[in-house]
Amino acid sequence: MTVHIGAKPGEIAETVLIPGDPYRARWAAETYLDDARLVTEVRGELGFTGTWRGHPVTIQGSGMGMPSLSIYANELIRDYGARTLIRVGSCGGMQAHVKVRDVILAMSASSVSTPSATILRELNYAPHADWGLLRAAADAAEAIGAPTHVGGIHSSDTFYDERGDLTEQLTRHGILGVEMEAAELYILAARHGCRALAILTVSDHLQTGEELPSDQRERSFGQMIEIALAAAFPGE
Repeated sequence: MTVHIGAKPGEIAETVLIPGDPYRARWAAETYLDDARLVTEVRGELGFTGTWRGHPVTIQGSGMGMPSLSIYANELIRDYGARTLIRVGSCGGMQAHVKVRDVILAMSASSVSTPSATILRELNYAPHADWGLLRAAADAAEAIGAPTHVGGIHSSDTFYDERGDLTEQLTRHGILGVEMEAAELYILAARHGCRALAILTVSDHLQTGEELPSDQRERSFGQMIEIALAAAFPGE
């Protein structure tokens, strides 16, 4: 058991889907997993383990931001043996051709800083997804006809950002969307020799101001859960 997860040994699968919202973790587990059971609810961050087509899967909430994600990813990897970690979350679209409800597969994740900056020091490390997961996710998205974009994203330290100049330059340099967790997840996966990928649904758009109504989010987010599971277990 760990301080922040608290699950017993053997209760966490090697494949973990990580939404930020613990209630989204519960919805995804109840919707997509067989025999899903609650294995942790420490600090309200719900975690469930069940099976998908016979494969053990855990869906664990991580909270918002890279520091919170770092706590859960570290414990999942170091204490519970997780080897495949897939973030499933929302993001803000930044390019005109990226629409609300589209799916983004984050090939790379730029950031101003991450919790790992104290280790990397002066190095501008380039966090990136696992190629096998990325390729499998792209194939899965195409198979279900989900509008999907593959490319770079920005992992931000702030939600209410007032850096309009930075947003302008990120957009200019082709960044597809902004969220708050993926860069640290990719760094930790690289450090520990694990596989990681962020699959994101565009819930709002920085250019148009369009937002996905809350009552439509679960239905739209279902596509990225399907893509994540198919990517983790290709050929199933």
